[in-house]
Amino acid sequence: MKLKIEAKKKYWVLLFLTVVIAAFLRFYQLGINPPALTWDEAAWGYNAYSIGINGQDEFGRFLPLDFLESFGDFKPPIYAYLDIIPVKIFGLNEFAARFPSALFGTLTVLLTFFLVRRIFQRSKNKELIALLSAFFLAISPWHILLSRAAFEANIATFFIIAGVWAFLAGIQDRRWYLIISAIFFALSFYTFNTARIVSPLLVLILTLAFRKELLIRKKETISALILGALIVFPIIGFLISPQAGLRFKEVNIFSDINVVKTANQEIANDQNAFWSKLIHNRRVLYSIQFVKHYFDNLNPNFLFIKGDGNPKFSTQDVGQMYIFDIVFFISGILFLFRKKEGNWWIIPLWLLIGIIPAATARETPHALRIETTLPTFQIFVAYGFVSFLYWVKKLDLRFRTYDLRKFSYVLILTSYVLLFMNFLYFYHNYFSHYSHQYSGEWQYGYKESIDYVKSVENNFDYIQVTNALGRPYIYYLFYTKTNPDEFRKTADIQRDAFGFVTVKSFGKYIFPTDYNYSLSKTKKVLYINTPYKLPENIKIQKTFYLLNGQAVLVAYTI
Repeated sequence: MKLKIEAKKKYWVLLFLTVVIAAFLRFYQLGINPPALTWDEAAWGYNAYSIGINGQDEFGRFLPLDFLESFGDFKPPIYAYLDIIPVKIFGLNEFAARFPSALFGTLTVLLTFFLVRRIFQRSKNKELIALLSAFFLAISPWHILLSRAAFEANIATFFIIAGVWAFLAGIQDRRWYLIISAIFFALSFYTFNTARIVSPLLVLILTLAFRKELLIRKKETISALILGALIVFPIIGFLISPQAGLRFKEVNIFSDINVVKTANQEIANDQNAFWSKLIHNRRVLYSIQFVKHYFDNLNPNFLFIKGDGNPKFSTQDVGQMYIFDIVFFISGILFLFRKKEGNWWIIPLWLLIGIIPAATARETPHALRIETTLPTFQIFVAYGFVSFLYWVKKLDLRFRTYDLRKFSYVLILTSYVLLFMNFLYFYHNYFSHYSHQYSGEWQYGYKESIDYVKSVENNFDYIQVTNALGRPYIYYLFYTKTNPDEFRKTADIQRDAFGFVTVKSFGKYIFPTDYNYSLSKTKKVLYINTPYKLPENIKIQKTFYLLNGQAVLVAYTI
């Protein structure tokens, strides 16, 4: 009995250390690495700032629940609400904008421990599997990078994990946790578009699998159903509106007209034969595209070698997972299907469901769109690693020779060293080199140029700013801390038929598609432009550089 108590204390201590490691990797240098804000991060921060002042978002909607309008995208709003308090405490800056993602990323590591214990409730190794799952998530390149920027997908991942954990708790021994589960799953609808597909599918599968237990808990089940429906109800109208489908229409494979053209051409080549219409039917081709894009997200090069092609989601020389993970990921799948411990089936089904939304997109693989699969990858690795440890232990007990014992110890030591080297390589690359290599991918230069503009703007009637780096107006709102009421009074806002929003100007800031140099004839104008194809006879006031020394913006007058 005393040994069991000591063992539990040891696990709690190790869990605490794991969460501390997770917090360090997510909060250390959070305000400066990544080196700059994306326009979506700036939008989250400014909307939190605006709502925190008078309850209105940047465009004046009062306490919006259905969406936040932003750059032609209609974002689920919860990230902005979670960011209100950090912005109040820390000010409108990079650290505050990213704080919710880093915080919930850390909490996700903690919650993973409790989730895995619920999944393997009757396993004698449940604490070890749970602890390793949390640890592998804590040091995961995938989860670290997505926790260090204001990605709403990171919040959705937390809510989904919390929903599954609370559901299992409600089924196993705390029946009223079913209501908590419903709250978490419903909140995920307000967090990330992918969660609006993944959460209902997970709930459906869990409901079917545990239908007998749910019938026994009728009162709690009905209460959870009603409460979940009430929470989701405010956004139902938006979910069935044309606006909700704008982003999907923009990125999905089913709107790719080239597939239809290819199908028609192939049928024409076969002289419109009946069999050709079956084989080359566009629905068949779209299905093939879907399958291909689905398995792109399981590509070993993506998972273990290079990672996502977008530097925002990967350092480009380490996969979304470590090379160390390959053997244990595969063995974890094999051992899990062989042993079938506890509610093991949740893990592979969760992984398979989580990839479905991303498979409909043209750009694959995509680490952000399949983040809702986490922590299933880490659970597979942890299960494989624990199975490996026990295999080595059995080998040692079965063959009590010095050479075999030595061999088993070498195997364990080698695995630890390989993991440490993998992690150390990633850590050094990310905190020492990443910002300098990829500052251009993070719209670096806006903050520096705006700091300069603020110091001289009283000398000018207007400031014209290029759109070349994308969405400049939100950076000027963010870094000048423009009062939302002032922005709404002075802004020239245009919306096209597709729902895209363009802010042409506000105050003395102008964001033209094409530069209007004629304004300089009668007004004092400062131009902020890229250093390419500049007009002759300009007076350069200041040049702004990426961290690698490349010029990115120039301030000049005519």
